[in-house]
Amino acid sequence: MPGLLLGDEFPNFEADTTIGRIKFHDFLGSSWGILFSHPKDFTPVCTTELARAAKLSEEFKKRDVKMIALSIDSVEDHRNWSKDVMAVSGAAETPLPYPIIADDKRELSVKLGMLDPDERDQAGMPLTARCVFVIGPDKKLKLSILYPATTGR
Repeated sequence: MPGLLLGDEFPNFEADTTIGRIKFHDFLGSSWGILFSHPKDFTPVCTTELARAAKLSEEFKKRDVKMIALSIDSVEDHRNWSKDVMAVSGAAETPLPYPIIADDKRELSVKLGMLDPDERDQAGMPLTARCVFVIGPDKKLKLSILYPATTGR
């Protein structure tokens, strides 16, 4: 079964995030959106990737693009990780400028076709692949990039 295809309406999922519970389409409003996933909180590559995204967040905001990340850990872990991310970005006292979705049960990752079939954590659970989804104001998928958890962005 194929995952999301270009032109498909992006699912209007509900999720717990570092800014509270969201409905994805409501979160986006009439903006463009970029959803990017990371296999695990507190890992060096993921932390530097989120830090770079934080540095670029004003450029995305100027272009009316809302950013949101996803990782398989809990909201509490994400909040703690956000502090590390912002320290790496050079703005330790600043809050992370975009939310992180908690997907500790991997339900959203399954729905969006984001699990890496080959990479597993210590408990044997599949890791999320690294994904980037660009969603238009019409809520349709405009771009998707999917690659193994072992490949850094």
